[in-house]
Amino acid sequence: MIFSRMLCALFAATALFHGRACLAQPVPTTSGEALSGKPVVVADAVRGHATILIAGFSSEGGAHSGEWAKAIHADPAFANVAVYQVAELERAPGFIRGMIRNGMKKDVPPADQDRVVVLTTDSMLWQEYFDVASDKDAYIVLLDPHGKILWHGHGPAAQLEPLVRAALH
Repeated sequence: MIFSRMLCALFAATALFHGRACLAQPVPTTSGEALSGKPVVVADAVRGHATILIAGFSSEGGAHSGEWAKAIHADPAFANVAVYQVAELERAPGFIRGMIRNGMKKDVPPADQDRVVVLTTDSMLWQEYFDVASDKDAYIVLLDPHGKILWHGHGPAAQLEPLVRAALH
């Protein structure tokens, strides 16, 4: 009985630690390409200023990422915060990645294309970083200028954006 309780406590502590692991992890150093065609390493791009990373890991998650980007750009509280969208396409077949990228490019104004980054490697690393439970959601991380995570979560922008705004101040 005592062994069983100790095992349960150890499992609970491990689960708690694992669920918070992304809070201490640095931004992955994966090389990607912005929709503008420029090479981007997200970890380098976010260094030195407050940043919001919005990530999608599926078509549905990508659509929600776009909703988040619109909400963040419309809120003056985020005027001095860099916003990057990350589209992880590693699981998409290589022959349709170009079509996906071109579809995304049509939906993003040219002025914003440098901040939409397409990644085709390290999907598991990015999913771990964002603590992905379902690829159907958009995942959001608010970083301070030193890369420390101030807030992270996933779900609808309409419900969660006020929490991100509060974490910014």
